[in-house]
Amino acid sequence: MKFTDELRAVTKESWEQSLNHPFVQGIVKGDLPLETFKNYILQDIYYLKHYGKVHAIAASQADDFKLTALLADKARLTAEAELTVHKQHAEILNITQKDLDNFKPAPTAYAYTSHLYRATMSGNLAHSVAAMLPCYWLYADIGKVNEHATPYPEIYRNWIKMYASDWFQDSTNEMIHLLNTLVEDMNDKEKEKVKEQFIIAKEYELHFWEMSYTFENWLSESKKVSTR
Repeated sequence: MKFTDELRAVTKESWEQSLNHPFVQGIVKGDLPLETFKNYILQDIYYLKHYGKVHAIAASQADDFKLTALLADKARLTAEAELTVHKQHAEILNITQKDLDNFKPAPTAYAYTSHLYRATMSGNLAHSVAAMLPCYWLYADIGKVNEHATPYPEIYRNWIKMYASDWFQDSTNEMIHLLNTLVEDMNDKEKEKVKEQFIIAKEYELHFWEMSYTFENWLSESKKVSTR
């Protein structure tokens, strides 16, 4: 059994919950309110900015310059593709500059990106890749599982198509292969530390759906709203 097979096995329940979360199923069926999707896009734009930086940190941790170039290029391609789609989403969803200027990340978005940075602090490339991998892998699964879905509005079809695309599937498989290669010579204790980075990130992926679906906010901000 490959190391990444072990990771999937240990996160099986969380994985199923992610694939079947009302937010994801709302996109697949086309009945997710656009305002909810807009909330997700705003949070995801924030996430992607930090996700790209984490790729850059990971690139600097690689001993092999070819791997450094691969990770740096992957950061560029992923950011360009996703942010381009998000820009299109922003136009359709009427996300204004004011929305972006006044944006504040929800607790889960803030905590998830903080976890990614913490994973890089060890200086161990395997830790960094393990923390980044659930984002690739889960979205690739959602795209593949739902590639024949034709929800309305078109914005939801395009979202699914992006993650079902060959380039995203190939990019995900590269990251899976990379992590398996990085842990080949590790002992069980070292592998457990890598596994922990993956498990925590996977849990945050599930919470990211819930955060978007419920319009999660900081408790102090929620109280302000309730008292108005």
